[in-house]
Amino acid sequence: MADELKPAYLLSGSDRPKIERALRRLRERFGEDAIERLSARDTRGDDAVAACNAMGLFAAGGRLVLVDEVERWKAADGKAVAEYLAAPAPETVLALVGEGLRKDAPLAKALAKKGVVLVYEVSKRELPRWVGEQFARHGVKTTAEATRALIELVGDNLQELSTEIEKLSIWAGHDQIGQDEVELLVTARADVPPFVLTDAWGRRDVGAVLGACESILERSTRSGEAYMLVGRLAAHVRRVQCCQNLDLAGVRPREAAGELKMHPFAAEKAFAQSRNFSVEELREAIVRLADLDLALKGGSRLPSELELQRTLVAITKAQI
Repeated sequence: MADELKPAYLLSGSDRPKIERALRRLRERFGEDAIERLSARDTRGDDAVAACNAMGLFAAGGRLVLVDEVERWKAADGKAVAEYLAAPAPETVLALVGEGLRKDAPLAKALAKKGVVLVYEVSKRELPRWVGEQFARHGVKTTAEATRALIELVGDNLQELSTEIEKLSIWAGHDQIGQDEVELLVTARADVPPFVLTDAWGRRDVGAVLGACESILERSTRSGEAYMLVGRLAAHVRRVQCCQNLDLAGVRPREAAGELKMHPFAAEKAFAQSRNFSVEELREAIVRLADLDLALKGGSRLPSELELQRTLVAITKAQI
């Protein structure tokens, strides 16, 4: 917010955490007894204008009228606000908060002439960068794998992501958050948590592997989801292979956790999965996943979904 306050602000967009920070900075400019918070559920445009004018009559150092959910307002409500802004009450600030309001919306256009319109949007493509920035605000480093795992577990609700990021940051202090910590500490909200697929593979459950794969692809709106799924599974298989080698060498899971930079719980699970496969099976699985990556990138004439299913069955089913 600029040092000199405008008579009105409109805040909208999907980045609710950023909107809340902007509102907090605005509220800090006023005393608590100088703030009136209303909702468009039961407050019309005329009511908000009346509140501004009434407070303006008794203003002593400034007043703030804050109205939530203004996306509910009709054209008449916006017109009332526009007329008020032609001669706003002195030392009174009107702050409107709504969802789905763009800068070209009638209310936004009316308010922009005398006030400030702030639209904070985060597209799905920008979501990983946004998550990384939120961790950085807490002084915590994170990996791309951890960021992706958090989004897959929680979904794209920024408020819920912000809550989980805050919890993880408090837990981590100023250390780095990895994929293992995210999967261990975050409760899944999305339809299919990412580790459902790797866990099903680890216990050699072909049906569960195919079901998880189908669900992940169906709910995803991202292009290249199949490539990312294969990459994630390949990384997991390689990690299980490392655990198998350490297990054969007599290293205990908790001792290996530090060497592999894994959470002890994740190391225990990976060691357990490695015991379900022979050395040759894990080697073959890595080769098959590399072949699948090539096939999905144009190296096969078969449909990508069929190639994916064939490989998942081959690397999961028990050898007879």
